[in-house]
Amino acid sequence: MTMSTSVEEPTKPHARFLLGLVALFLGELRDGLTMINMQSAFLIVSKYYTEKQVGVMFFVFGISQFLFQAPAGYIMDYTDKKVFCLGLACLLTTAITLLTATTAQEFGANIGFMVVLKFLQGGITAMIPPGLNSITQGIVGSVGMTKQVSENEMRNHFGTAIIVLTGSLIAFGTYPNIGILFVVSPIACAGVIYFLSQIRPEDIDHDAARGLKATSDSPDAEGNSTENTEYKLTGPDGVPAAADAESAAATPME
Repeated sequence: MTMSTSVEEPTKPHARFLLGLVALFLGELRDGLTMINMQSAFLIVSKYYTEKQVGVMFFVFGISQFLFQAPAGYIMDYTDKKVFCLGLACLLTTAITLLTATTAQEFGANIGFMVVLKFLQGGITAMIPPGLNSITQGIVGSVGMTKQVSENEMRNHFGTAIIVLTGSLIAFGTYPNIGILFVVSPIACAGVIYFLSQIRPEDIDHDAARGLKATSDSPDAEGNSTENTEYKLTGPDGVPAAADAESAAATPME
């Protein structure tokens, strides 16, 4: 069935600008320099881990992410504290990254503890993608999701590229004592937390974030509401009501 009206993307330039800045720093915490690449190099070069030991650690990390993806998505979908949950996940994964760097013993003497840390970190980082995506959809609605996610990913990779380039130059100059590079993790975390805290609660429409309607009806930076472009995707009983949405959209708003 084809809808008889087009649904425009809500305009919240301030919130969308902040989303871009969050994404710029978030790539480092999710899978950036110190998150994966730097840890491997640091453990092998500075702590004399074998490739096998590092491989086991990050195999456990990846499996943990896989196992916790569905629960993480469920939590982020149903909570109304999306910004808090994402910020907490960033703080915890940064703490574990620094704990890995400071507690790793030479030749993998405490490899068991390192594996436990990677399992915990994998579960925590599984919260980050659905957290950012749920906040994004709560701000722009499903109709603006494709464009905004592409912009988030662009800034995400751009931020990671800047950090990797800078970190590579620092590592070249400080080799083999390259542990100083882990300072980028708390710096990135501080950037994420700061810009997340600038997103106003009213910027996030939790019904839109859950996909219950196509657009967000919360006000933009100028106080304008996009409520006139809203339509419900489900009826009161939760059953899809496309026909009702079409007839409602065809009726002019009072």
